[in-house]
Amino acid sequence: MANIVDDMTRRLLSDAGISAGMRVLDVGCGRGDVSLMISRLVGEQGQVLGLDRDVSPVAAARERARELGLSNVAFAEGDLGEPLPEHGLFDAAVGRRVLMYQRDPVVALRGLARAVRPGGLVVFQENDASMGPVSSKPLPLHDRVRGWIWRTVEREGANIHMGFDLASVLERAGLTVEHVRAEAIVQTPRTLHPTGLIVRAMLARIVQQGVASAEEIEVDTLEQRLAEEIQTANATYVGEMVFGAWARKPA
Repeated sequence: MANIVDDMTRRLLSDAGISAGMRVLDVGCGRGDVSLMISRLVGEQGQVLGLDRDVSPVAAARERARELGLSNVAFAEGDLGEPLPEHGLFDAAVGRRVLMYQRDPVVALRGLARAVRPGGLVVFQENDASMGPVSSKPLPLHDRVRGWIWRTVEREGANIHMGFDLASVLERAGLTVEHVRAEAIVQTPRTLHPTGLIVRAMLARIVQQGVASAEEIEVDTLEQRLAEEIQTANATYVGEMVFGAWARKPA
């Protein structure tokens, strides 16, 4: 099963100019997916610091890097708007699905910019629920599951339209936007998205927010039912958009 969003992230980082020898800060790193991706782009001469406010994912990220034998990536606990000054300035700061959860993303970005050298890059990728779902044939289960995910995120206080707001937020933070793109998450009978795994990871949150019950979701069979629906219909499905942008800190 292809990870469509990971492919988008790799292209975004590469096109933005994340390259060998750079020092890069990955904010809201979670278990380190993007940090590990960046470590391959910057190579042995580069450095990556993954930053997250939660202890558990930071510990998991450290263990993943240790198992992979990576010496160019480290992880620390910290907040997006208050990077750790002892780590010095970075050539770039990046984040994926982070700004949508900030109470004031402009203020957070201004804080983050203090950790970036003059002329350095700031790169963000944000999912957006403004458009879709759209399908070539009816896919009611896909639509229902998409609704569970986005209603949960919205009830938790996230901005589900951050993709469309991304360029404006970067500019209001005093950064110079160089490029903005939007790509659709397109599913076909042969190219699926790990929606069932996402719902499994979010299950407690979905139930807690009163969006759906565990009995209604039936998470153990959800991935199979989603695959059967799109394959039986022989349909193409666009569930949401992913926005990416890179900006530069004025020199």
